[in-house]
Amino acid sequence: MTVHTELPPKGDRLAGKTAIVTGAGSRERSQPGIGYATAVLFARQGARVVVADLSEERAATTVQVIEEGGGEASVVLVDITREDECRDLAAECVNRYGSLDIVVNNAGTAGSGDVTQFEEDIWNVALDVNLKGAVLVCKYAVPHMAASGGGSVINISSIDGLLAGAYINVPYSVAKGGLATLTKLMAVHHGRQNIRANCIAPGHVHASFTAGFSHEERERRRKIGPLGTEGTAWDVAYAALYFASDESRWISGVIMPVDGGLLAATPLAVMGNLDE
Repeated sequence: MTVHTELPPKGDRLAGKTAIVTGAGSRERSQPGIGYATAVLFARQGARVVVADLSEERAATTVQVIEEGGGEASVVLVDITREDECRDLAAECVNRYGSLDIVVNNAGTAGSGDVTQFEEDIWNVALDVNLKGAVLVCKYAVPHMAASGGGSVINISSIDGLLAGAYINVPYSVAKGGLATLTKLMAVHHGRQNIRANCIAPGHVHASFTAGFSHEERERRRKIGPLGTEGTAWDVAYAALYFASDESRWISGVIMPVDGGLLAATPLAVMGNLDE
């Protein structure tokens, strides 16, 4: 399995920190996923990274890339919809590295249909993976983070969780919207434990999640954005790096779009972009 991407430069912005990144396994596609990019970037900035994923093969590929670049990482196989496995994930991180400083709740899945169309099974999976999983990870990560003196929780939502998007995907959007609310609640509830919680809402990013999109669909998404460029997983990973680092020590409870300016516009303001 090969990941075709140029790796980011090394640094020390996360030196001495330990991070869990869920859904960080690498897929066999030309575009890296957000979890993979975040795990690799964190490691190249000095963090020790637990690559948490359902797939041992995908997780091992991410770890291999990190280790080949001189970083430190290891695999923990986890189904984040299972409470016992989320408990073990946090405990294993601390057992291996001595602390837990950063959690990136990235693991997610799709869920289509409006309220009259979706299947109950799709609803349950979308809510379990996208929202309940993040809650369960945090349930067991937060006490360890508090014991380590604090830390940073970063939830990966979506612009679809903030506004109605191009796709009819109520289960997915409701779950991602729940992540935004969870972020604000955690920022308030755990602030005195020196734990910050922030949320990233990616926009029209082309990564492993959208690998099946046609060229025409990608072009439509690119054109509609004010910047007129297509986002990548690395754009989201760099935002996560900021929230994970001490540079954002006084920022908590924020939902930040990483979307090329899309949410700054009304539909009529950007319709002309499609004529490019």
